[in-house]
Amino acid sequence: MLSPTPPTRVKKGKIISVEEAVRLIRDGDTVATGGFVGTGFAEEIAVKLEEQFLKTGRPMGLTLIYAAGQGDGDQKGLNHLAHEGLLKRVIGGLPAGGLNFGAGTNMDALLDQPYQFDFYDGGGLDVAFLGLAQADREGNLNVSKFGPKLSGAGGFINISQNAKKIVFVGTFTAGGLEVSVEDGKLRIVREGKVKKFLNQVEHVTFSGKYAAMKNQTVRFVTERCVFSLTKEGMELVEIAPGIDVEKDVLPWMDFKPVIREPTCLMDERIFRPEPMGLREILLAIPLEERLIYNPAENLFFVNFEGHSIKTRKDIWDAKETVEKILAPMGKKVHTIVNYDNFTVLPDLVDEYTDMVKYLVNKYYTDVTRYTTSTFLRMKLGDALQKRGVKPHIYESHDEAHKALKKE
Repeated sequence: MLSPTPPTRVKKGKIISVEEAVRLIRDGDTVATGGFVGTGFAEEIAVKLEEQFLKTGRPMGLTLIYAAGQGDGDQKGLNHLAHEGLLKRVIGGLPAGGLNFGAGTNMDALLDQPYQFDFYDGGGLDVAFLGLAQADREGNLNVSKFGPKLSGAGGFINISQNAKKIVFVGTFTAGGLEVSVEDGKLRIVREGKVKKFLNQVEHVTFSGKYAAMKNQTVRFVTERCVFSLTKEGMELVEIAPGIDVEKDVLPWMDFKPVIREPTCLMDERIFRPEPMGLREILLAIPLEERLIYNPAENLFFVNFEGHSIKTRKDIWDAKETVEKILAPMGKKVHTIVNYDNFTVLPDLVDEYTDMVKYLVNKYYTDVTRYTTSTFLRMKLGDALQKRGVKPHIYESHDEAHKALKKE
């Protein structure tokens, strides 16, 4: 869970940055996390991702890629992501410790490091979240050299320059920054001593010019504003409620970003203590996009994952949308229904299953269903059986698909 920071304060701006960043992760994305063992891991990103998944069930089916056992092996780091459904695949394995550092256990496959970097260089990452130390007017980023200190780039270049979407996350200034949230507005209590948005970074670890040339999606998310990289340079696209661009942003930059009026406000719900309603946002998939017909197999796929039946209108909308697709075909179809995280109000179960029976009799040659919820399998199964519809509901898509082929 989030650290116990009072709702009227923002801990170094990281909570706001995390809210913006995590909302960009979608189902099935391939996500890389930075850090080396216990150092440099984006802990707040992992915490917020875990919190969002436990509340909404989304995002799900992620592929996680990491380098070297990030976290403390207990309460921090990758353990936040150890929830069934959140991850589909993990590339990194369980690292050994002590004198066996560098080895791993319980791996399904062992790849040479160059092959792993081939994956990065080939654009295998859908989204990457990396730290923001210094940025400049061209969107270049420096995380590798500060004065006489050279930390090196590691795999930062490979990951950042080739991910389809890259989000750099950090505070707007450094060295003593303190902020608070009051009445839904951000207030700068004490400004940081060190500017992070410069005319020119002292070391280019990420090339903004190259990213713009590739049309790569690049965001710079801070506690008070968000920048987007364009061919014209850094563009200010969002500011936090309560922030004055002329007072709180421009004086603390060595360059003036592209500004198009009016500048959008960051989502105001981020700055309020009550829930943001992310479940409704993330699961709001139009019915039309939930219904897919494959003519090659004469297969109709109904994706009711995360869908809710709360009113009679929801039932009729589902019926009419299915008929709109299937009625013009003039033939019956094989059907698979995904009921993962599906909900229907108890007093609507009978009416919903009556509608299902109607569709089965009129449009389906055969149908299989699946969900990981034992309770839903029992509830829907009983209702279907009472109506003379095959009641068995499988646990996975593979089981449902195999059963459909046998019927």
